[in-house]
Amino acid sequence: MKLVAALTMVLTMTGTANADRLTVERVFADPAISGPVARGVKLSPDGKSVTWIQPRPDNQHVTDLWVADLPDGKPHKLIDAASLMSNDRALSEEEKSRRERQGVQSSGVIDYQWDEEGRFILVPVEGDLWLYQRSDAKVSQLTNSKADEIDAKVSPKGGFVSFVRNDNLVVLPLKGGAEKALTADGTELKSWATAEFIAQEEMDRLTGYWWSPDDTRIALTHVDQSGVDVVPRPDINATGAVVVNQRYPRVGRPNAVVDLYVEDVATGRRVKVDLGPTTDIYLARVAWARDGSALYVQRESRDQKRLDLLRVDPATGRSKVIISQTSPHWIELSSDFRPLKDGTLLWSSEESGYRHIYLYGGDGKPIRQVTSGHWPVDAIVGVDEASETVYFGASMDTPLERRIYSVSYRSPATPVAITSAGGWWSGEVSGTSHVLLGTYQDPSTPPRTGIFRPDGTVARWIEENRLQPGHPYYPYVTRLRLPTYGTMKASDGKVMHWMMRTPPDFDLKKKYPVIVQVYGGPASALVAKKWMSPADQLYLEAGYILFSLDNRGTPNRSVAFKTSIDRRMGQLEAEDQLAGAAYLKTLPYVDGARIGITGWSNGGFMTLLALTTPDSPFAAGVAGAPPTDFRLYDTHYTERFMGTDETNHAGYEAADIDNRLDNLRLGSLMLIHGMADDNVTFDNSTRLVAALQARDVGFEMMLYPGLRHRAGWGPAQLRHRTEAALDFFQRKLKPAAAP
Repeated sequence: MKLVAALTMVLTMTGTANADRLTVERVFADPAISGPVARGVKLSPDGKSVTWIQPRPDNQHVTDLWVADLPDGKPHKLIDAASLMSNDRALSEEEKSRRERQGVQSSGVIDYQWDEEGRFILVPVEGDLWLYQRSDAKVSQLTNSKADEIDAKVSPKGGFVSFVRNDNLVVLPLKGGAEKALTADGTELKSWATAEFIAQEEMDRLTGYWWSPDDTRIALTHVDQSGVDVVPRPDINATGAVVVNQRYPRVGRPNAVVDLYVEDVATGRRVKVDLGPTTDIYLARVAWARDGSALYVQRESRDQKRLDLLRVDPATGRSKVIISQTSPHWIELSSDFRPLKDGTLLWSSEESGYRHIYLYGGDGKPIRQVTSGHWPVDAIVGVDEASETVYFGASMDTPLERRIYSVSYRSPATPVAITSAGGWWSGEVSGTSHVLLGTYQDPSTPPRTGIFRPDGTVARWIEENRLQPGHPYYPYVTRLRLPTYGTMKASDGKVMHWMMRTPPDFDLKKKYPVIVQVYGGPASALVAKKWMSPADQLYLEAGYILFSLDNRGTPNRSVAFKTSIDRRMGQLEAEDQLAGAAYLKTLPYVDGARIGITGWSNGGFMTLLALTTPDSPFAAGVAGAPPTDFRLYDTHYTERFMGTDETNHAGYEAADIDNRLDNLRLGSLMLIHGMADDNVTFDNSTRLVAALQARDVGFEMMLYPGLRHRAGWGPAQLRHRTEAALDFFQRKLKPAAAP
């Protein structure tokens, strides 16, 4: 039976098909079903305009640059990406990998940058650079080369555009003149000004160079990958396959050696920064003092139990450790470090048991703890030095909601919420006008973006995205059911949060199959008051209850909650998900014999753990791109939680799915993987396939040629993946038993 036909049958089994039932065709069609969503919102440096990136209504996977004059100017398209894109231009492997690391799912204008004076905007488009001149509203092409210009920036004073090309750092004077290569001997194995795989994938450091505030110097990395193991990775596409010899640092194996230099742009003089006696460290963050007199470097130990802040003399490269954060478990990196004009420093730390903000002197001596309480700061989102105020996002009242707060960093005070409760806020506070460029969403409100005053009132909408007649989702809104939330306790007494959604025609007197949606890892929590993925509505329309539980180890909680899983990944998490299934079975409207589970990446790993538990309560599961043996995964992520196989062999063995397969029920698994995945590499699934076949255990599999872990999944592939999962659950969980 074709997947579309099977899905149509599923969607009509719960009753007569109505026009207001959301269909799989509509979920993945244009325009985007959740409405227009603005991202990359920025104020011009003079505060007179606002710019943002927005998907095209006829193709949500191509994005343009938009602008509106303040306070109430009409939005208009500033850069039409389609007019600048070349159909015969293929991105380099380096740029494809960079986009995968960033999770970029679109093409066109995916990034841009204002100069500090607001004269122009730098726009990278598919490998080349373009410049929008504000004075005459003209767009000119800056580069036109066969190689991609990567990680392009405008220097702080607007004197240069910089970029990496062919593993070397290049600057282009904007007042005229030829481009200048600041390095010339860069190669794929020994590159300049780049962020290595680990920095991009696991450390949230996407760049390898940093301009000084006065445009005169650049701090830049030199990355030597020659000692990193080559992992031959088949890149299987629709028309054939190639073998990519990827430098992939797996658990316990050598990382790239990263050195840091400071180079004078005018003279080319380069000095090496003293990062300490060992090269087996992580270069976590780099930032300049506001006056350029010092360079601050965050250096993380290989075991990730120590994070040092180094103050560096940029003229000599000499360094001194001024602050150290330590933990018996691990140190989590953040982007909260803020050097202030007066030489003091804002930074966050988890030393109190929750992440909080601290103020330090320029010498690293603590001045005061700025925030405190039994809740974690999520991120610093802005600083107003005139009023000595720091803005931050936090889930102060409940992990289910996120609000933006302000507090004085000079004198003790209670943080003030500048946004409303009830949902999830994200955004940044502008460094010039101190307004919030914010996005709000909740289960009944698609993401809406605006400019908000310091008191939280809206100054103007950028994309109001109101759910009203004319909105793409409005025809289906009558069948939108809001989640219910609850808590349960883990075996050690820690409180865990869960979320449940029921079908539109839910009847308490009937029994329903359940699908547990899981991630369960340290990188993400699922239970929150956010807008639902429209694809989830397809499961509800098909007669399923959807349930998610954030087990121990998930983020946005206390240090104790997160580090429960230390050296034993998969063990407590699986225990908690089993407790969630046991709770479901106590509910009179749940069919306890028909509980399924599904997840992607770590969620795929959790799905496999759940299915391979002795006497598993899960009748079926769809595991997407799962790590099946963490010895195949990368150093920084895995060693943070597990150490190495040499120091924690029992922990790795317990997390190896192959060791659990005797518990897997025949036909209960569908395995999904992209065949060009360079993150959770494809051999994670092929080893599992071989082990299942050796045991003569039946399973199903759906493979996607040419697709990676995140990037490249277009509407056709996402639709097919959703149909495949729905069809599998239809056959395994028999939702025909539901109303």
